[in-house]
Amino acid sequence: MAETGTAFDIVVLGGGSGGYAAALRAAELGKTVALVEADKVGGTCLHRGCIPTKALLHAAEVADTAREGASFGVHTHLERVDMAGVNQYKDSVIGRLYKGLQGLIKSRKIEVVEGWGTLTGPHTVQVGDRTLTGEHIVLGTGSYARSLPGLEIGGRVITSDQALQMDWVPRSAIILGGGVIGSEFASVWKSFGADVTIIEALPHLVPNEDEALSKAFERAFRKRGIAFNLGVRFQGVTQDDDGVHVTLEDGKTFDADVLLVAVGRGPSTSGLGYEEQGITLDRGFVITNERLHTGVANIYAVGDIVPGLQLAHRGFQQGIFVAEEIAGLNPPAIVESGIPRVTYSEPEVASVGVTEAKAKEIYGADGVETLEYNLGGNGKSQILATQGFVKLVRQKDGPVVGVHMIGARVGELIGEGQLIVNWEAYPEDVAALVHAHPTQNEALGEAFLALAGKPLHAHN
Repeated sequence: MAETGTAFDIVVLGGGSGGYAAALRAAELGKTVALVEADKVGGTCLHRGCIPTKALLHAAEVADTAREGASFGVHTHLERVDMAGVNQYKDSVIGRLYKGLQGLIKSRKIEVVEGWGTLTGPHTVQVGDRTLTGEHIVLGTGSYARSLPGLEIGGRVITSDQALQMDWVPRSAIILGGGVIGSEFASVWKSFGADVTIIEALPHLVPNEDEALSKAFERAFRKRGIAFNLGVRFQGVTQDDDGVHVTLEDGKTFDADVLLVAVGRGPSTSGLGYEEQGITLDRGFVITNERLHTGVANIYAVGDIVPGLQLAHRGFQQGIFVAEEIAGLNPPAIVESGIPRVTYSEPEVASVGVTEAKAKEIYGADGVETLEYNLGGNGKSQILATQGFVKLVRQKDGPVVGVHMIGARVGELIGEGQLIVNWEAYPEDVAALVHAHPTQNEALGEAFLALAGKPLHAHN
């Protein structure tokens, strides 16, 4: 680390995905940087979010593979799920990544200042009895697992934070919220042997996705034996020694061992001096312009505290963007719809760009074309015994504006989808590319062949 001082080119408040990315890129560009973090660098994503949940999901996939081995002619048997062993595996993954991140930060000579930081002026952050001065300040204080008004977390009513520390598998679980977090935990617990019920007030699971994906996702979960109740709001919960007892506004009741509250994440901005320094907040979120500037002095904001998708990779990119903006590189503004989105359940859901409904709002009902390619025609998907499809949304006679996929491992395909949408490719552009056989990636190629009017392994 750099020698301890008080004046820096940039002071970053928060060491999560957005904050540490800003710090790393700024240091790479020759700036002196202080990174303020009260907990551990890496933030929610590394310690309480993306990485641990995906480790659990991989363990769940291993459990399913063992349970279903006979269908592939390999007679395996799932003896039990040892949560102590699962957690040891999960924690070892986190530990290796955390050690690597610490090494990166040290190698870039970024000074990590441990403690709670408060914005005390247009160029100052107070950490304990130390005042840090920055020509520029980047706010990246992240998010927390929120609840509903009047719904107290405690005992058998938990959030993802407590769920990631559980050393036992519930026999039954109710999950409040059918978005990404709720769906991923539902997938894990079902694979581990629990009876799972999702309560979602909106009409569909993964409600931010294209409706075709949401409906296919619901069919897949129903086939797996994951129950769900849609379109009715949560009313209340009681708990006792036997479990939790959930009531909905229509009078329905549900009982289980635990209630996981997965209703989204709130911005961590309270009590940090933001409003006192003139930063505009809306329901706790920091309002910025498209260049992530807050409108106050040289103060920027990145990550989950900025309204929009609360995704680690969005935070990374915003951190890089702000560092380059401060360095005068004038990077292109980040297009929110061009950020890829993945739900890492079984099956996976992956998308980038706009949904069919949104495209029709933008271009008109007659200005949009869509195509679905079923994974039934994809060799690798048949080998993996997965079902699903690729859906393309195109501006009529124009570029592809949305790529939406469902099926095992389709999250690994979204990289090409992102290039297609962000580079405004036409179907003919992608149809001319060679996709290796047999891969699931080939499904994208087949979909674009069909949309370009020359389907090969598709009845289009």
